[in-house]
Amino acid sequence: MNEIAKDFLARCFAPGSTIALLLRTEIPAKTQQRVVTLEQALARRYLGWLTHENHNGANVYVAANPLRIGSRKRTKDNIASVSHLYLDIDEDGDARLATLRASEYVPIPTAILSTSPGKYQVLWRVEGFDFETQEFTLKQLATAFGGDPACTDCNRVLRIPGFLNRKYSPAHCVTVEYPSDAISYPSDFRPLEDGPLATQLVRGNARRSTAHKDSHSEQDWSWACHELAQGKDAAKLTHELASRRADKPNPVYYAQRTVDVASARQWFLEGAPIGDVITMLSERRRFELPSALCAARAREIAATAQRMVARRKLA
Repeated sequence: MNEIAKDFLARCFAPGSTIALLLRTEIPAKTQQRVVTLEQALARRYLGWLTHENHNGANVYVAANPLRIGSRKRTKDNIASVSHLYLDIDEDGDARLATLRASEYVPIPTAILSTSPGKYQVLWRVEGFDFETQEFTLKQLATAFGGDPACTDCNRVLRIPGFLNRKYSPAHCVTVEYPSDAISYPSDFRPLEDGPLATQLVRGNARRSTAHKDSHSEQDWSWACHELAQGKDAAKLTHELASRRADKPNPVYYAQRTVDVASARQWFLEGAPIGDVITMLSERRRFELPSALCAARAREIAATAQRMVARRKLA
C-alpha cells in the first residue's frame, strides 16, 4: 500500500471529507475522475488500484479543496470550502523556493512537493478564506514568488506524493516534506499588502524603494518592536493592536502573531537560545490554545524570528 500517499491525504483533509481524484494518461489520452470520501480513498484496495493505474501510465491528482457532500463533479460550484492555498513553481524552482522559505511575508508551508527536478508545489493548510480572497491571494503569491499565475482556481488539482510523475522519462517519483503543522489565516499572507517588496525579493533586490509607503502591517510591526524594546507588556500590546486592527478578518489572531514574532525577535537579539524562546512563547499562550497547537505554533514563530535575526546580521 502507498503509505506516503495515504499520509498526505490524511493530513490534507478532515475525516468524512468528499474529495476528487483525477487520473490522466498522456498516451493514449484518457482522463478518469472519481469523487469519493476520504475514507474510501484511504482504503488499502483503493490505494492499490491507484498505484496499479499509476504504474500503467496514469498521473494521479487530487483536488486541493474538499467537495460538497453529494457532489459528482469537480466544478467550482461544488467546492465546499477553502482548505488550502497552493503555488506551482515550474521555472527556476530551487532559487524561487529558497526565496519563499526565507521570506517573512508568508507563513511556513504545510507541505512542499517535489513534482520533478526543480519543480515544486507548495501548500498551506488554511482557514478563514472565502473563494474570492483565496483567488486574489494565490495571484499575489504567484506574482511575488514566481509561481504559475494560471493556478488560482479553487478546484485546481495537485499531484499526490508517493506516485510517479509520468510526464517524464524516466518517471519521477513525487516526494513531499512537511515543514509545519500550523494552520494559516488571511492575515498571515503579507504579500497582500507588501507585494512590491516580495516581488523585489524574487528579483534579488531586497531594498525597498524610497517611494514605497509602509503598509499598515509594517507600521504595526515597527510599533510592536519599538514598544517591546521599551519593556511594554505583551498582553497589553496584543489587546491594543487587536482593537486598532478591526479591519483584519481575525484581529485577535493577527495581534497575537505580530506581538509574538516581535517578542521572539527581541529575545533572540538579547541572546536567548531557541529552546527558551519556544518555551516562553508556549507559556504565553498556553491558556488560549490547545497544548499541541500551542507548541507547534511556538516552534514555527521561533523559527520565523530566528530567520529574521539571521538576515539582519547578514545585512
